[in-house]
Amino acid sequence: MAPKKQSGVIGGVFMAHAPQFFTLPESEDRKIVNRVKRLAKSNGKRLKELRPDVFISISNDHANQFVLHCVPPFALHRGNIARGSFAGKKFEHQIASNESTDLIRYLYKEGFDVSYTSTAEVEYSLGIPLSFLDIQGPLIPLFVNAYVPPQPRMERCYALGEAINRGLISQGLSAVVIASGGMSHFPGTDRYANPDLDFDRKVLDELKTGNLRYLLSLDEKSMDDSGNIELRCWGVAAGMLGERKPDLVSLDPSWHHNYATLAWWKEEKNTKSDFRPHYPEIIPDRLDLTVVLHKLANDIRERDLYISDPEGYVGALKLNSKEKKALLNLQDDEMVQMGVHPFLSFMARLHIERAKKIDNQ
Repeated sequence: MAPKKQSGVIGGVFMAHAPQFFTLPESEDRKIVNRVKRLAKSNGKRLKELRPDVFISISNDHANQFVLHCVPPFALHRGNIARGSFAGKKFEHQIASNESTDLIRYLYKEGFDVSYTSTAEVEYSLGIPLSFLDIQGPLIPLFVNAYVPPQPRMERCYALGEAINRGLISQGLSAVVIASGGMSHFPGTDRYANPDLDFDRKVLDELKTGNLRYLLSLDEKSMDDSGNIELRCWGVAAGMLGERKPDLVSLDPSWHHNYATLAWWKEEKNTKSDFRPHYPEIIPDRLDLTVVLHKLANDIRERDLYISDPEGYVGALKLNSKEKKALLNLQDDEMVQMGVHPFLSFMARLHIERAKKIDNQ
């Protein structure tokens, strides 16, 4: 029998889209550009090897398509072929229109009233990453309003990403997410030559551990102050990926941008099944023992009965031999191994030991 196909987001990449990657002015450091391109080429190869059903791109609009008529916080593309051009480069990508339409319907059910377009063009925020990654499609482009206030909150971006992943799973689709943007830069302002490197390092230090939810701590002011308004695109992708440690992290600062690359291509390890909290649920099979421990921890008369005659007290209880032995030993480790809630065992023992100490004074 063939292995069950994984659905939902199976990999992804966050990367920059600076127009200088194509225009290459003399002010640009060619070594940095070539490094970003090499990383993208390698990441694209690894992501294509995952053989997803669709690629979902997340990019912002640089105030050239939605700014005058209608500025939706989020817009999905459901047309046939998306085209565009920039700096002499032409882009053309096949849109996964049926899958996008089904995803829009799913998001409506979840209460996300996303807009959709059939004619949006592929601008450089999308064309550059797809070109460097060498990815053609099938593509579901998502446009995020990053530049025209009021923009969506990071919490909403992350929640939308979670909903998109659930929508993919409901369709039985596997996907790779491509988030375009960042890090710190201030195009068109007097701060263009002063990206916030310290801020970006702090963010990456968190993301490289798999703490993608750290993006939720970024509010409108912190993103604006640090030149990171495009991290809203990363926020959507983070919601799709979940708490997942990246396989590659690279920060490549320039004088006007802090180019960053993060990529996920390895199979996600299911560590949730191995998780055992310090305070687990009460095991039904130990409910009778738990009731006794609760009495000993909270009822002075019960403790007095136990202390005056432990063997007689325990012998009269309707417990099995293993539980009776543990109740006489009153060792926390033994109780926990049996499935008893640690706090109940701890408090019962603590009060009994205290009472015995007072009696011996």
